[in-house]
Amino acid sequence: MPNDYSASKIRVLKGLEAVRLRPGMYIGSTGKRGLHHLVYEVIDNAVDEALGGHCNQIEIILEDKDVISVYDNGRGIPVEKHPEMDKSALEVVMTILHAGGKFDKDNYAVSGGLHGVGVSVVNALSEKLEVFVFRDGKEYYQEYHIGNPVADVKEIGTTTLRGTMVRFKPDKTIFESTEFDMAVLRDRFREMAFLNPGLKFIVKNKLDNTTEEFKYDNGLSAYLDYLVTNKQVIGDKIHVTDTVKLGKFEYGFDVALTWTNDYSENVFGFVNNIQTIDGGTHVSGFKKGITRAFQDYSEKNKLKEEFVGDDIREGLMAIVSIKVPNPEFEGQTKAKLGNPEVFGMISEFVCTKLSTYLEENKGSAKAVLDKILQAAKAREAARKAKELVRRKGILESTSLPGKLADCSTRDPEKAELFIVEGESAGGSGKQGRDRETQAILALRGKILNIEKANMAKMLSSETIKDIIMAIGTNIAENFDVSKLRYHKIVFMTDADVDGAHIRTLLLTLFYRHFPEIIRQGFLYIAQPPLYRIKDPETKVENYYYNEKFVDEYFKSLKSKGFDVEKLHMQRYKGLGEMNADQLWETTMDPEKRVLLKVTVEDAIEADRLFSVFMGEVVEGRKEYIEKYAHEVKNLDI
Repeated sequence: MPNDYSASKIRVLKGLEAVRLRPGMYIGSTGKRGLHHLVYEVIDNAVDEALGGHCNQIEIILEDKDVISVYDNGRGIPVEKHPEMDKSALEVVMTILHAGGKFDKDNYAVSGGLHGVGVSVVNALSEKLEVFVFRDGKEYYQEYHIGNPVADVKEIGTTTLRGTMVRFKPDKTIFESTEFDMAVLRDRFREMAFLNPGLKFIVKNKLDNTTEEFKYDNGLSAYLDYLVTNKQVIGDKIHVTDTVKLGKFEYGFDVALTWTNDYSENVFGFVNNIQTIDGGTHVSGFKKGITRAFQDYSEKNKLKEEFVGDDIREGLMAIVSIKVPNPEFEGQTKAKLGNPEVFGMISEFVCTKLSTYLEENKGSAKAVLDKILQAAKAREAARKAKELVRRKGILESTSLPGKLADCSTRDPEKAELFIVEGESAGGSGKQGRDRETQAILALRGKILNIEKANMAKMLSSETIKDIIMAIGTNIAENFDVSKLRYHKIVFMTDADVDGAHIRTLLLTLFYRHFPEIIRQGFLYIAQPPLYRIKDPETKVENYYYNEKFVDEYFKSLKSKGFDVEKLHMQRYKGLGEMNADQLWETTMDPEKRVLLKVTVEDAIEADRLFSVFMGEVVEGRKEYIEKYAHEVKNLDI
């Protein structure tokens, strides 16, 4: 180690240099998630204008694959000189971290921004960014390259518009890809429209000349309708709102909830429009409130049956959106609210509102209580089932299923588990694998659809018990991610309809019962090749993983005069058709394989789609297929 550590070694990062040096600290990652986070930061500023009552429309335009414009009809960012910085306030906002109106509660009583770094971070990570300000009948403009202004703010004309438009092109030297996914953005804008009643989002895609509008005057009531479209609702849908004052600050509570015949609990929390995926004091306070309301109702009506909070929340679908003047989040990602005062406030609010509702709506109250009492009986049955398998040692990490061909290493960071479809593919996998680090668990037949099964039925499934035993974490209240035996769990299924079905069933299992494995980035999907084609020029056999590359390859051959119909090629329908060495070379070799990491970018939309595809309501699947059937490129029947 060199011993020349002195003051000269201390580096001071100027301006936005820190953002470019460590972008992940500000936007989470430089992958797809971080790229789209840039758009959300700009949108959040516009929504903050709407929360203040200054804006009612936000327009998002995909100008090109990697260029986005965001326009809001708010007040427009001030352009006059900042009294302390001796430059335009617009330039200050765009180029200096922790600069903006959100730090002044006279400007924004409630804001989604926590650190005040939003739009300046977008500027720092953009190859080019342009700002147009429409204010006091005049139009102003400034351009930036990688965060640096090209020239001063200038007046470029007169206008009848008001507000701000930001157009930016992400820096391709920072991001893995700079192409925006409109499907991802569309889901986010729809969500924002639900959370902000009356605020219109216009989404334009210039690449395919489409325009969509999202505006919901009923807010969370409309959101709840959207989420339970493909579920069987029990009782009524309940929507309650109120504003509570604490000292000189006002807190806004907006809650929509209902019960369905599902076995899972879904409570989605938002604070100042930011989804708190790890919950926090608002979500825990909400749960306490509904538990108190039902327990009070039970005592008042002298019900003899006993139930607990988990029984009440089985099948619950709820959205808890609150507006907090001074949000305190835990961690940089704003995933969990920490404000202690919120717990008691929302608990009292929910208990009072729900108690009144239960007393005034006896029919709906009885339907929900029947569901709760069924859940209590199912919980007892599941307890007995778990006790049985625990006594036999079935789910303990020390016992492993007979179908598991385990690896030699006991280091979870080096160990990989391939969950494989069928005995034939399992045999090829066992022969072709690296026995030191790769384990194989072969499944026989279809896995149970856990979307339609309670815990007792799940634990009667040998296949599911094998998976739980193999991964080592146990399940439900005994789940412990620290006991996970493999830090790469890979679904390796056939590239056909049956394979896709098994993969979806496995994803449903992990999404509903092992979400922490997904959250920590331990779940992957293997990408086996679709074709093996011998090149007519080089005589070398190459593997192709999707139809697009095959089509491009065929075009290049045709341009050279080759007859593609005479090509020596093989189409793989299943993994079992591949020899062990081929499976290793194409799908399992860490040096050559392609693995897709499973992430849940939008847990709410994921929950809805799992209900569409795996739930009881057939009509939902039919409508979805009819709506999107025209987009299918390759149908395997």
